[in-house]
Amino acid sequence: MVSVASKKNLSLAINLCTIVVGMLLLTAASVPLYRLFCDVTGYGGTTAREEAGSKPVPVLAREVTIRFNADIAPELPWEFLPGQREVKIKVGEQKLVYYTARNRLNIAVKGTATYNVLPFSAGSHFVKIDCFCFQEQTLEANQEVSMPILFYIDPAIMDDHELDDVKTITLSYTFFPVKTDPSK
Repeated sequence: MVSVASKKNLSLAINLCTIVVGMLLLTAASVPLYRLFCDVTGYGGTTAREEAGSKPVPVLAREVTIRFNADIAPELPWEFLPGQREVKIKVGEQKLVYYTARNRLNIAVKGTATYNVLPFSAGSHFVKIDCFCFQEQTLEANQEVSMPILFYIDPAIMDDHELDDVKTITLSYTFFPVKTDPSK
């Protein structure tokens, strides 16, 4: 016969295991869920993405200065710089700019870029049509490449009165090494 105390202990153990498994599942899902949340809301400076020529965009008189920043994780043996420190564009105007990356090693190295926009609230109005950040990049031994970004500022920024005073937006990238499976 099972005592009441044993039943309570078994119930407690099952509840604690359920909580631990739930926390592990939530932890595993947190990155994709956060990424989805940022993509939908523009939170954290996440930019919008659009196919080239998918809709006509009016060009407005308001000018915005776009500044470019480039960072590299310490374990990535690359040089990574913006082709220009800043550009002025009109809201709705498409602009093509380049970053330059150079692999300093004598072997091929893969990298992937993360990005954000400051101020964060402008992220949902910063629209990328084409960007090197959409795919992993492989640089061969000592290779130097130009990496394009085609973007514009969505005219909907004019309706976002919290951004009326924003005259400068910073686009920032950080490159990280892509971890490869040593068994391959």
